[in-house]
Parts: sequence; C-alpha cells; structure tokens
Amino acid sequence: MKQVLLPTSYLPPVNYFSELLKSDVVFIEKHEHFIKQTHRSRCEILGANGKLNLSIPLEKHADKEIISEKRISYTEPWQIKHWRAITSSYKNSAYFEYFEDEFKPFYFEKHEFLLEFNTALTKLILHILRQKKEIQFTTEFNKTFNGPDLRTEQPETLNPKQYYQVFGDKFGFTSNLSVVDLLFNKGLESVEILTL
Repeated sequence: MKQVLLPTSYLPPVNYFSELLKSDVVFIEKHEHFIKQTHRSRCEILGANGKLNLSIPLEKHADKEIISEKRISYTEPWQIKHWRAITSSYKNSAYFEYFEDEFKPFYFEKHEFLLEFNTALTKLILHILRQKKEIQFTTEFNKTFNGPDLRTEQPETLNPKQYYQVFGDKFGFTSNLSVVDLLFNKGLESVEILTL
C-alpha cells in the first residue's frame, strides 16, 4: 500500500493532487510549524492578466505556531475577493457552471481553522472527481516518514499532459496551477491527467 505525507494546502497545486490520487493512504501533517508564503495558505490560478496568487489571511499569535492551530482572519473581505477572482478566471471554462454551486459556500461561510478549511475543500474535490481516499492526520511531528514526504517540497518530476486553459491562447500553457484550474477546464477527465 502506497502512502504519502503531505502538508495541508489551499486548493492544492496539480502536482500535489496527483501524488494524493496515486497513493492509497494520505497523511496530512497536523503538527508542523506553519510555513509562510507556501500553498498551505495560498494558491495560484490563471486569470486574464496571468498568474494570480490568492492568499488566505491568518491571525498571528506567536512566531512559531502549529499548523492545526492557525486561525483564519476575517478582518478583510478575502472570501469575496477570492470568489470574484475564481469566477472571473473560470466563468468561461467548460465545467465551471457544473461545480460552481459546490465551491461557492466556502466563500460565504466562515471556517475557524485553516487546516479544517483546506481539508474540507480537498475532500470536496475528491468527491467531485469521484475518488475515494483515506485521509488521515499525523498524531505527532516526525522528521521521517515511511513513504514520500512532501512537506518541504513538491514533486518536480510530474509534467502533466497539457490541457486547454481559458487564457492559454494569451499566455501559453501554465503548469502546476491549483487543481481547480484543471477541474474547471477538464471536468472528470482531470483524473486521467492527474494519474498519468
């Protein structure tokens, strides 16, 4: 049985989701210190002006906070901004209208913790793709793991098959964006690309 250890991720990149789908058991790290400016709290999508970073603001309580304790900040209307950016980027994609109503609540309801929010989104994407995966959380922080450990770096070996992107004519193919880029452009065919 193949198992993989992943960090939590906000609308994970394609490479991350590929590793997740190719594993039988998925462990999400719950006890690491939060690392800023990573896909733990941000994602990349492709908009009319190119790559767009969407970042979830977080409350700050200490210099070294455990990821499971990171709370989402709602002092600014980031949810509305993210939903507008996603809608603007993908409203003309082939499958956005099919999945729009499933993603929309995440941008109008409040989740307290980043880990909880990210996990719920990941499970939604798995559900849409009709993939059943056993997701577990680490019970303590270990430096070593029996299997691929992707907490510090993402796999660079995966070169996914290129697929149509809404703004591909303008920018060429942009690889390893958030998995929602693939999902909104290819629908259930995403599984085939992710498991190459």
